[in-house]
Amino acid sequence: MLTNGSITSRRRLLTAIAVAPVVISSPWDAAIAALPYHDEPVVLRRTKAGRSDSRFRYHNAESFFLGIEKGIVRDPHDRLYQTGIVLQLGLSSHLLDVGFTDRWCARHVGLHITRSLAYANATGFGFELADFDLLAAILSPYGKWRFPQPREQIEDLPFTPEQIRMLTRALLDHVYYVTGHARPRGWSVRHA
Repeated sequence: MLTNGSITSRRRLLTAIAVAPVVISSPWDAAIAALPYHDEPVVLRRTKAGRSDSRFRYHNAESFFLGIEKGIVRDPHDRLYQTGIVLQLGLSSHLLDVGFTDRWCARHVGLHITRSLAYANATGFGFELADFDLLAAILSPYGKWRFPQPREQIEDLPFTPEQIRMLTRALLDHVYYVTGHARPRGWSVRHA
């Protein structure tokens, strides 16, 4: 979890990047280049459209998570698939906010939550929990849970459904704090 001081400094850094006339490099270039699957350079440019897309993704993540959080999604495979979608939406909210494009993410990240998390953390997201890293690895690529093969057994998971919900809520709360997006309309009523 980021402290208020680190959130403020992140916002100052992102504001400076946004107002710079030309962005040749970002402070995260070395961290991004060090990722094992990073194969194409990326130029991060914050835009109003990217910020808007980021907010939209975060709100979709919260909305999609509601069915899981309220226990409406009962089938274990569907729950894992939908949890993967929520995690990817949340992480891509941060990626779009710092200047990745949706097109670049679709090409280089796809359904791999582990990659989204690595790119997010390489760009200042700061969400480093061993349990979440393990959950991301288990769910990646999350599409495999839509029509799971016999090797993807629910019984083998090291997490209970409640633990998965708690980790997912922790991520969404972190996205909220880091991006500074407002909660979706009606959020407080739904979570009361």
